[in-house]
Amino acid sequence: VCMVLKIDMSGEIPIYIQLRNEIVKGIGRGELAPGENLPTVRQLASELGVNTMTVSKAYQLLKSEEFIETDRRKGAIVKPEQAMGEAAAADYREHLGDELELLSAEAKLRGLKREEFLRLCEDAFAEMGV
Repeated sequence: VCMVLKIDMSGEIPIYIQLRNEIVKGIGRGELAPGENLPTVRQLASELGVNTMTVSKAYQLLKSEEFIETDRRKGAIVKPEQAMGEAAAADYREHLGDELELLSAEAKLRGLKREEFLRLCEDAFAEMGV
């Protein structure tokens, strides 16, 4: 795995959530390819200096969200891309809409203009190579 995980050990966001988010971004950017093995729980915990349960919790979350799959012999593997079913896609769009509504409200309250917010969204999406 050749990606840098940005984890803020003293931040308010739980480490397992930060770890989950960094891995999702790595997959989205193509830094982690479908079928690629992730480090073992012990390896990653050791590299980051965190408890193995923290990494395990992040991997469990990634598995439940279908970003990775686990195999007793192969460990954690980036799941091959596959189209979501119609119901899952509708659920995701609703979730995404809720998240964007919250981000939009926060941006507005912090003084960002619409154009700047949309440019930031476009820049973030472009980082994913799409």
